[in-house]
Amino acid sequence: MRAVLRKLKAFGFSDAQIAWQLSTRAPEGAPAVSEKDVREKRYRLEVRPVFKSVDTCAGEFEAYTPYYYSTYEETNESVPSTRKKIAILGGGPNRIGQGIEFDYCCVHAVFALREDGYETIMINSNPETVSTDYDTADRLYFEPLTTEDVLHILENEKPDGVIVQFGGQTPLKLTRALEAAGQPIIGTSPDSIDLAEDRERFGALLRKLDIPAPDHGAGRTFDEVRVIANRIGYPVMVRPSYVLGGRAMEIVYTDESLAGFMEKAVEVSPDHPILIDKFLNHAIEVDVDAVSDGEDVVIGAVMEHIEEAGIHSGDSACMIPPRSLSEGVLDTVREYTRRLAIGLKVCGLLNIQYAVRDEEVYVLEVNPRASRTVPFVSKTIGVPLAKIAARVMAGQKLKDLGFTEEIRPNYYSVKEAVLPFAKFYGCDIELGPEMRSTGEVMGVDPDFAMAFAKSQLGAGGKLPTQGGVFVSINRFDKDAFLPAIQKLNERGTFRFYATDGTAAFLKEHGIEATIVRKVKEGRPNVVDFMINHEIDLVISTFTGAASKVGEKHIRTQAIARGIPLYTTARAAVMVAEAIDALSRQEQISVASLQDLHRELRQQQG
Repeated sequence: MRAVLRKLKAFGFSDAQIAWQLSTRAPEGAPAVSEKDVREKRYRLEVRPVFKSVDTCAGEFEAYTPYYYSTYEETNESVPSTRKKIAILGGGPNRIGQGIEFDYCCVHAVFALREDGYETIMINSNPETVSTDYDTADRLYFEPLTTEDVLHILENEKPDGVIVQFGGQTPLKLTRALEAAGQPIIGTSPDSIDLAEDRERFGALLRKLDIPAPDHGAGRTFDEVRVIANRIGYPVMVRPSYVLGGRAMEIVYTDESLAGFMEKAVEVSPDHPILIDKFLNHAIEVDVDAVSDGEDVVIGAVMEHIEEAGIHSGDSACMIPPRSLSEGVLDTVREYTRRLAIGLKVCGLLNIQYAVRDEEVYVLEVNPRASRTVPFVSKTIGVPLAKIAARVMAGQKLKDLGFTEEIRPNYYSVKEAVLPFAKFYGCDIELGPEMRSTGEVMGVDPDFAMAFAKSQLGAGGKLPTQGGVFVSINRFDKDAFLPAIQKLNERGTFRFYATDGTAAFLKEHGIEATIVRKVKEGRPNVVDFMINHEIDLVISTFTGAASKVGEKHIRTQAIARGIPLYTTARAAVMVAEAIDALSRQEQISVASLQDLHRELRQQQG
């Protein structure tokens, strides 16, 4: 048995794969074999990997920063030290819908802990990140972020603490298994992390804390999920639990579309339930990043999304400070954040997403971990939140670190997503609850419109101050988009093109527009106008299933030709303000973050 197991492991079979094979081949009625069963059997038979080093100096002189990989051979080259040490789990491989913000947090945690005298151990499998640079951490392991591989490293190194909060959902999914194996998880407890994902437990906590949330539920089968969705009432937001980047998340309106969603969701997260939430139409989404040491809670920033709720936070532009929220709403957001941090016993970073509608604040999601907005917030307020959180997780208090109050800048910072649509001709360009972006930029200015303009330019967009504007808006959104069109019309430098329904609506409000054919109506249509360089800006919303093919073609052409495209009312209004600001500005001002942070420190006294 030992020889067979060792051979299988040498060939690269994981414990989970071996368990699955044994279970499928077992006699009928026999209990299933789990990954844990295989691991325990393997350990009893002393079938364990060793670690080999990669010499970062190519043998020319002694290497002080080798990195390690596992293999089933005889000699272990990774000899652990006796220093106090902390292991940090990274975010794993990057993909569209997952930026490098979590790697930023991992790197800052390493820097802070090294400065405090800890030996740092980085575990990650992505060679294209800063966390896996050979000289970032004291010891680096290039291994997959699975329970099996991480346990091998931790059992070899025997760290004093393990940080799972900085790599996003990927390491969080390992938390329970690592805790069960006796590993010292530091920071927010695995039970609190699980509480935030478990809808029943989390719902009970919200009721205890007297915090409202959209009606919600969780189920594992289509029938369970369908019953909950019909009880809540369509539309509903549905997503698998324990996933990153809103993967497979959708807004569904019927039982039929729910059935299609379930097929994808079970593939994405087969071991976890499906989460169902009532979708709040026309709500403003708000993000909050905070740090807690279990006693004190300090908000890093309250961020107002520019796109309405329903667009993934990673794809939505957002601003610090909020611009359209009342002081009463902001006070409520801050109070709910404090209650949740204490109620969840958070130690480290916390991200909460809220929806605000008619002055009511609802909790959408709570993540007791680093979020993708931590770098943006840190650069805005001049405080490295990930460093502070790492020190808090290692036992320090916020008071001792001198971070006790929310910093409120006297300038606007606008985060804008960088989207990869130009690289994938023909893909669906409509934003939604599943994240599509691959990066982000920020624009900073005392004037919000200029900060927004800078963010658009930083993301590679063009903001025309004259030319042709194509407008196609569904009947439900026309009033919401009207202020943007009126603002552009006031300039007197734009000519408008619109489909017949939108053109009639604009004419009712004193705006003349040339009527152009829809794609399905023949030629010349709007795409021909784009090809002939007569369109410099596109404002287009989804107008229904019958028009979706034509609209997709319009948006694809806009992206391919570098024509700015806006699909939400709030973004359209703000881009109109930005164009107006650019037209009035002779020169765009530039300031370094260092200068802005210096001014902030002076304001703080």
